[in-house]
Amino acid sequence: MAFLHLLIALALTASSVLVKATLFTLRNNCDGPVWPGIQPGSGHPALLNGGFRLAPNDSARIPAPPGWSGRFWARRGCSFDPVTGRGACATGDCGGSLECAGAGGAPPVTLAEFTLDAPVDFYDVSLVDGYNLPVSVVPIGGSGDMCRPVTCVSDLNRSCPGPLRVTRADGAVVACMSACMAFNRPEFCCTGQHGSPATCGPTEYSRVFKRACPSAYSYAYDDATSTFTCKDHWTVLHLIDIKVLLLFAFPTPALAVFAF
Repeated sequence: MAFLHLLIALALTASSVLVKATLFTLRNNCDGPVWPGIQPGSGHPALLNGGFRLAPNDSARIPAPPGWSGRFWARRGCSFDPVTGRGACATGDCGGSLECAGAGGAPPVTLAEFTLDAPVDFYDVSLVDGYNLPVSVVPIGGSGDMCRPVTCVSDLNRSCPGPLRVTRADGAVVACMSACMAFNRPEFCCTGQHGSPATCGPTEYSRVFKRACPSAYSYAYDDATSTFTCKDHWTVLHLIDIKVLLLFAFPTPALAVFAF
């Protein structure tokens, strides 16, 4: 089976005028096209208008302004009209458009989330919206006790509990819903009387996610083991590169740490 492997490198640089530039580099190392989706945080621009097609072994360099925040995900099984840009994806669809233009990916979808310059860089892999494929975020450079790889390399589609499975016409599991999406109950969604860390804990379903991907968010308040930060080391009159490797892979990630 062809695997999906989307590499995102995040390079942060500083100049003598204390202006930080951020550059995401996305590379598709699989043998078929992928459709990255990008949703900005509130008040931030949609990079490349939020989505595009990335051919096999191709890459895209995407500049981001200082302080940008947002999320990345991979769309699979997409087909779009070449003129209108309208179509659909099997997973991660964002309103039937090639360019997501601020829209998020339809769950279930695995997310990689970033908040830059706050004052450190925050990042995580989240299964709160469910799972559609393995994702890993690997910082290259940077410092701090919580500046470390976030890996979700298990194929949760294989171990997805029956009530959470999303299947295609032939019965193959293509994604795994969160318990919140499947049941819409406060104890799974961390809402209502369960709307705080003290009243919303792990469940039998979130534990399945956590066992498979220990460093990823398995439910809304899974902060203690799932939030990571890196200091970027930049100083006046010095140029320091910080890179983050973001790997989408299916069914298992390729060794891509030395890809750039």
